[in-house]
Amino acid sequence: MHAPWQVLGLGALAMAAGASFMVQAAVNTSLRLSLGSASWASFVSYLGGTLVMLAVIVVTREAWPQPEAVARSHWLAWSGGLWGAIYVVITVLLLPHLGAATLLALIVAGMMLASLTFDHFGLMGVPQQAMSLTRLLGVVFLVAGVALIRR
Repeated sequence: MHAPWQVLGLGALAMAAGASFMVQAAVNTSLRLSLGSASWASFVSYLGGTLVMLAVIVVTREAWPQPEAVARSHWLAWSGGLWGAIYVVITVLLLPHLGAATLLALIVAGMMLASLTFDHFGLMGVPQQAMSLTRLLGVVFLVAGVALIRR
């Protein structure tokens, strides 16, 4: 179990990740409006992320993955970029139409529904946790929150 200060620190870090999520959507949307292309704006986003991660790998002197580890991994484990690209393109297209708060609320609701599914079935190695009425009500309240934010 984590100490209270660790929980606060981890929570603050998670909130920073959430804020960066919104900043990324806004920056990418701004570029899309300037360039007139969601595809190019998304490409620039991924190119920037790729260059930053390459710099991190060089600075931390991270070793190349072992061929055995690569061969052992499931093919779906290599599709993270695909799912990220789907997210980036959709946010770039929807942000001007929905606004930041509504878009983020809908994204969180989608995340929660997917998370409950992953938990319930133990997909992709996620620890299995059965669906419960309480967990389902949490999602219902999130969706209700989306409706309230949209008004």
